[in-house]
Amino acid sequence: MDHIVTVQDAVTAFADFMEPTAAELDAIEREMPVILADVNLLDAQILTLDRTPTELDARRIRRARRRALAARFALLNSTAGASLSGGAA
Repeated sequence: MDHIVTVQDAVTAFADFMEPTAAELDAIEREMPVILADVNLLDAQILTLDRTPTELDARRIRRARRRALAARFALLNSTAGASLSGGAA
């Protein structure tokens, strides 16, 4: 008979006393526009799951997709600009 034994590090890795660091909270805050845009895109797509999409539904999905891409583009540009600051002369 094999016994299942838990590894203590794996069990306590997600303990209640562990909180996200300030850097992790800042990263979440920077990514929040992308997260919200993706949620809006999913909402638009979920609306059409049980029916044939109308022209209004198609426009709503296209608009949400453009907003999600714009949010990702803005995040990419802001992180690229932050990592390249200082530049060479």
